[in-house]
Amino acid sequence: MLNRVIPFDNLSDFASSDEVLGKRIVLTNGCFDLLHAGHVDYLERARALGDALIVAINSDRSVRELKGPTRPINHEENRARVISALRCVDYVTVFDSLRVTKVIELLRPAMYAKGGDYTLETLDAGEREAMIACGTEICILPLVPGQSTTQTIARASRSSEL
Repeated sequence: MLNRVIPFDNLSDFASSDEVLGKRIVLTNGCFDLLHAGHVDYLERARALGDALIVAINSDRSVRELKGPTRPINHEENRARVISALRCVDYVTVFDSLRVTKVIELLRPAMYAKGGDYTLETLDAGEREAMIACGTEICILPLVPGQSTTQTIARASRSSEL
């Protein structure tokens, strides 16, 4: 079976490989700590925007910095394995910075998809600049109401208190 998890250090070579040359690449990123139906819906819609979907997953260190000391729930290798098993996901990589800017610069995707909790104005300025420099289109996809990792953790916490 093809290894669909691409080490960050191999992204530059991967971007110029026969596997992706000539394809309309869609990139998205996130923590994907506890996979839920909202994630799956979002990833399926992102994949429909191009020929291949690459998901960049925040490392454990960057998740802790973004979400706090109790996160992530699942280790980065486990999160990458679960996301890479989805039929709609072609490749996964794990990145260690807070921003996906370097991944954008290395992959030069045709499309960047982000969830509806973001707007063009709230995307990181450095990420936006990298996308403009690469000619990457930006697509904000709507969220599935009631689906979020934070809500899932809160429900689980309330259940364990009963």
